[in-house]
Amino acid sequence: MDACKVKRSLFILNPTAGVPPVRYILSKELQRRKHDLSYFKSLSIDESGSHIKKSFEDYDIFVAAGGDGTVRTVASELVGTKKVLGVLPMGSGNGFAREFGFRPNIPSLLKDIRKNESRPIDVIEVNNLLCLNVAGIGLDSFVAHSFDNLGTRGLWSYVYVTFLNFIRLKPVHVTISLEGENISEDLFTLTMANTRQFGNNAYIAPEAKPNDGIIDIVLLRPFPKYKALLIVYRLFRGTLNKSKYVRYIKTDKPFTIRTEETRFHIDGEPFIISGEISVKIKRDSLTVLKTRHSRL
Repeated sequence: MDACKVKRSLFILNPTAGVPPVRYILSKELQRRKHDLSYFKSLSIDESGSHIKKSFEDYDIFVAAGGDGTVRTVASELVGTKKVLGVLPMGSGNGFAREFGFRPNIPSLLKDIRKNESRPIDVIEVNNLLCLNVAGIGLDSFVAHSFDNLGTRGLWSYVYVTFLNFIRLKPVHVTISLEGENISEDLFTLTMANTRQFGNNAYIAPEAKPNDGIIDIVLLRPFPKYKALLIVYRLFRGTLNKSKYVRYIKTDKPFTIRTEETRFHIDGEPFIISGEISVKIKRDSLTVLKTRHSRL
């Protein structure tokens, strides 16, 4: 192992993120390899940010070891710089990691780090909050808030809270102001996508690309709840764009959103946002490590 090259990378470990078996196995392997690589165990967003700032000149690659929330935390410190983001996925959905071919395999990731290839990608800003994957309001945001309070992680926990929220789901009224036009509708979900999926290969925006300077806006209109399984089938097959209940809008222009609902999510993390919401794309703002499994 070329220790000099590996030591150019710093792993930021969230010891509470993700599914316990995966977290335990990967955490133990990081500890076992502590003489070959550098890692820091972070207990908070502030602590992660502070340590990255302190170590900024010592490393070229910063690896987020955790779920999508951990990835977003690390990426927020790297946006607008030449430092490279890597991911060791340990979360429940791992939407960003799946899109870029990151896998929960440390030896494979270290090979990618030694190869040291990267590419710039876009990011979305929602009221100056960073979004790497998807952000939105409606069913997905209600699920994010419920999931955050659940206390357990994993795919089946996510399915459980999704089902409960869907049963009591009511449309949310949303107005989008884009290029002088107002789009005002009642929706089950409004999603702003930089990449294709929520996580777990659920493709909300099958045509989205993180390096095209475009935000994919997905409007999921109310549909008969007995058709839910068909919608879910299309979601995981990547054919949701063929549903008559879905409207897609692509834009490279800033736009605003107005709604009385305040429960939003950004990359699966719950946020309370009130008032007018401003959204824009920032081109080539983040550099991401290229993996052998990447589709880009």
